[in-house]
Amino acid sequence: MPAEDPDETAMEFTQLVDDLSYAKTFYPHSRVTRFLNARASQTYMSIYQNRKEDRNRIAEFWKYTVPLTVRRHHGVLLFCALLFITFFVVGFYSSAHDESFLREMMGDDYVNMTEENIEKGRPFGVYAEGGQLLMWLGIMINNVFVAFSYFAKGLLFCFPVLMALLNEAVRLGAFEQMFFARGLGLQSVLTVFIHGTLEISAIVIAGAAGVVLGKGWMFPGTGKRLTAFMRGAKEGVIILVSLVPVFMIAAFFEGFVTRYYTMPQWLSGLILLTSASYIIWYYIIYPVQVQKRVRLKNETLSRV
Repeated sequence: MPAEDPDETAMEFTQLVDDLSYAKTFYPHSRVTRFLNARASQTYMSIYQNRKEDRNRIAEFWKYTVPLTVRRHHGVLLFCALLFITFFVVGFYSSAHDESFLREMMGDDYVNMTEENIEKGRPFGVYAEGGQLLMWLGIMINNVFVAFSYFAKGLLFCFPVLMALLNEAVRLGAFEQMFFARGLGLQSVLTVFIHGTLEISAIVIAGAAGVVLGKGWMFPGTGKRLTAFMRGAKEGVIILVSLVPVFMIAAFFEGFVTRYYTMPQWLSGLILLTSASYIIWYYIIYPVQVQKRVRLKNETLSRV
């Protein structure tokens, strides 16, 4: 007779397997053995074939895998962030005291174009050029490519990715100083960082992913170097993949929103703060919370 509940099914399956083992041992060619084998197979398929996953794997990736991976490398992330901020200040200071430094970092054509736009009263007119959709797609593809190149540079003992981060920080510092020197500092922050908050944060995190890759190769610890490298590569890819939606949204802001830089300052500030809040929450606060929850759960299970 069909089982009435899962417990009965499990009990019958266990009994079937026991009977099948006995029959195969003492009566390997009998019809009873074939019958028990078919019956056990049917029961097994009824239990496992249409079994639903306990949790959606995609949701699990974003809710647990990414935060726990990021948490393991918070030290690397902090190091890259501090390094970026330090050299941003270096670029800002150097540009303020040497005008040729700005042109060396940004190029004469870009500086001349920006100065012409400032004279025309359109200091950020460069963001209003081109089609919105093509601009969004182009920027997104370029930023994702840059992020993956940062990650790949981690293969060369971390130094190239760190140099790329330093160069980007210095350029950004020189770029911002160009507007601060002309009395457009606040407007620059409220305009550029509409998309720049997500974009720059993602670049720093991508650099950290590259360092994770290189660190596994350079400092394997007590285990095998290849094992440490494979683990670093896997965890670096997890961090990198988590940045793809960030780059998509940042490119959307740059293509569709930043061009309206004359919007009210409170609206620009709201977008900026919302973007910063997401980065701080998902890559700093939430990983700590997830780690504590998992640790508490494991401690509870160990007591049981």
